[in-house]
Amino acid sequence: MIYLDYQATTPLAPEAREAMLPWLGGPEAMGFANPHSPHRPGRAAAAIVEVAREQVAALLPPGGRVIFTSGATEAINLALVGSGAKGLAVSAIEHAAVLDTARAIEPATVILPVDGTGLVDPAVPIPAGTGLVAVMQVNNEIGTVQPVAALAERAHAAGALFLCDAVQGAGKLAAPAGADLIAVSAHKLYGPKGIGALWIRDGLDLAPMIHGGGQEKGLRSGTLSPALCAGFGAAAKLAASRMNEDAAHVETLWHAAREGFSRWTLNGSPEHRWRGNLNVRLPGLDVARLMSDLRNLAFSAGSACASGSGRPSHVLKAIGLSDSDAKASIRLGFGRYSDLGELKDACERIEAAAAAQGV
Repeated sequence: MIYLDYQATTPLAPEAREAMLPWLGGPEAMGFANPHSPHRPGRAAAAIVEVAREQVAALLPPGGRVIFTSGATEAINLALVGSGAKGLAVSAIEHAAVLDTARAIEPATVILPVDGTGLVDPAVPIPAGTGLVAVMQVNNEIGTVQPVAALAERAHAAGALFLCDAVQGAGKLAAPAGADLIAVSAHKLYGPKGIGALWIRDGLDLAPMIHGGGQEKGLRSGTLSPALCAGFGAAAKLAASRMNEDAAHVETLWHAAREGFSRWTLNGSPEHRWRGNLNVRLPGLDVARLMSDLRNLAFSAGSACASGSGRPSHVLKAIGLSDSDAKASIRLGFGRYSDLGELKDACERIEAAAAAQGV
């Protein structure tokens, strides 16, 4: 199996796995201790949580605090609900975690348009009365990197908070500048599933969404998993140290994939993008048949969260694609552990299967 779905999830880094193991031990190791307990094993567990918090915070801007959550979806819900902001404006290509949550809170949520490359105009009009603007750093379907610093400045000028879903960019790109709230997820940066975080700018107070024991500074009640925190922290530390190396590897993979798909049309900006995401289309392509014919390749027809819906991608529709072109698009995601030879082989097999369809 050749894995090319890094936007859906990344492989667990060996270093993250090793960091987790002591906190998954049996009774002799005491790694199972509750980090909220005052005894010595509990304090040891609490200490590793705080080490992890610092490691994750190092990927994010200074002047804020990190609150651990079950993942980015919970972090986004905490940001949108906990801020109490009235008047929401979100980009047309946000992940469902933002779009659906915003619409559940406020059915009249304003949708900010994107151009044909998937970019929000930094001068986009912000309606009067907007209390929070949400624009993601890197789109999960087409890889477009947004001008978040300019958009955050635009939001602040309108008197609004700025929320950035940095799930696809954290550990790969510099932290989004100017944001008030940033959501990240461990399993998108080679950490474990089941944990994420919300970065909150200093001076900004949120109301808790989950009530109970008052853990996580009163914002997110519930017992933390030291093992998940340790894995997240180790993955974040590794990503920070390898950022340039990983980016160089991805650049090599990108050029090979673009060469392999020379007759396919790129979806999204060719310049302003994370190059570990290749979303391309071939008119007339039957993607369901393609994926059935290539069961030893793990790639995507869009967001994993929308898989099986049968609907055209809202992201591809937002950049102006017809239903047929949107449904004739595929996404390849690659990264740190992708092999260049395997990627070239996968591109050749996809191209041959597409040609066999007569397209």
